[in-house]
Amino acid sequence: MERRMIVAVVGNAACWYENCDKDDKQKWKLAYELGKTLVDNGYRVLTGGGRGVMRAACAGAHASKNYREGDTIAIAPSYDENEVNDFADIVIPTGLQEYRDGIVANCPVVVAVGGGSGTLNEISLAWKHCRLLIAYSNAKGWSSTVAGVPLDENHRYDFKEDKVWAVQNADEVIEIIKKWGKKYNRVLGRLEVGKATFVEKKKSNWVGPKITTKIQKLD
Repeated sequence: MERRMIVAVVGNAACWYENCDKDDKQKWKLAYELGKTLVDNGYRVLTGGGRGVMRAACAGAHASKNYREGDTIAIAPSYDENEVNDFADIVIPTGLQEYRDGIVANCPVVVAVGGGSGTLNEISLAWKHCRLLIAYSNAKGWSSTVAGVPLDENHRYDFKEDKVWAVQNADEVIEIIKKWGKKYNRVLGRLEVGKATFVEKKKSNWVGPKITTKIQKLD
């Protein structure tokens, strides 16, 4: 059985749909539609488990016609599994606080919706780890700042199109993932002093232990 791809959604934790300004409502709507569309297309949604964009993406995932329990994953910053939003199915309490950003950013695909300094950290780590990085250009915050350009001058891949991909809706996100997802196949192999080494990601052949069940006919 092939594993379903996990897509990380990052962005403002403080944005709410109710009692908020126009920018926050925009981010909430974009994240909600993103979560729903991702699950509609067979992906799982991973967030930091907080409020705002994270909760909106998880709520959208739950609204998908294809939703199954386990489709929303929360990488919680504390050891308290109850400190996550009510739409998180699988909760991984790390106790790492902001250092858990590296786990979130290690998803094959990272999508940013707005965001402040915490989101910028996740964006930077995703870029450093050679991940497919997508940013909403119509959401006020770091996503609109970095959308459409390379984050730095590092030559991550052989194809010249590599950049932070700019989108304005969930359908564009899906289109980019389907077209470019398999091309972003490098993972961090090892760290040496002053140098990071990357290798191509290989598909695992491990299928688990073979279990044979003998059924005995009962008279």
